[in-house]
Amino acid sequence: MGKFEPILQTDRLLLVNFTEAHLDDFAAMNGDAKVMEFFPATQSRDESAAFLARIMAHREQHGYSLFALHLKQDDKFVGFTGLLRAEFSAHFTPAVEIGWRFPKFAWGQGLGPEAARACLTYGFETLALDEIVSFTAAQNKRSIRVMEKIGMQHDTADDFDHPHLAAGHWLCRHVLYRKRRFS
Repeated sequence: MGKFEPILQTDRLLLVNFTEAHLDDFAAMNGDAKVMEFFPATQSRDESAAFLARIMAHREQHGYSLFALHLKQDDKFVGFTGLLRAEFSAHFTPAVEIGWRFPKFAWGQGLGPEAARACLTYGFETLALDEIVSFTAAQNKRSIRVMEKIGMQHDTADDFDHPHLAAGHWLCRHVLYRKRRFS
């Protein structure tokens, strides 16, 4: 089954808690300009290490976080999916966000919706959350397609300018999708 104990499983994926052992693959993914196209910048190895530490600290504090994804067939790292608290200042926060990121070689295989559905089920059934949100830059059509495939709903009245980006920045405008436990 591999060196990591799965918390969740899908047909093709093991969802495991992140550890320091993930840093090389994590940093390579976060350093790829195409993967990070809809973020303000790529992340250096040190920035990825700091992000990894925040992921693990979030799990300690809240009991959930992002999961590292591994293929069942060969234990290969293929990105992350999971839940984080969104606490920046916006009309919908604080909220629990579902997010994902995949290295280019894993794109186009349906792994995003597969992992995200497992995380939604976990959030609603295990964590008893009432609502999970997802958001991305309005230009990020790939992530928007995942949100739609997993049944999240969009209302243009919810769209917002991300407070961590300067007004007028090309990525500032974000779309917000929501899913309620009983919808």
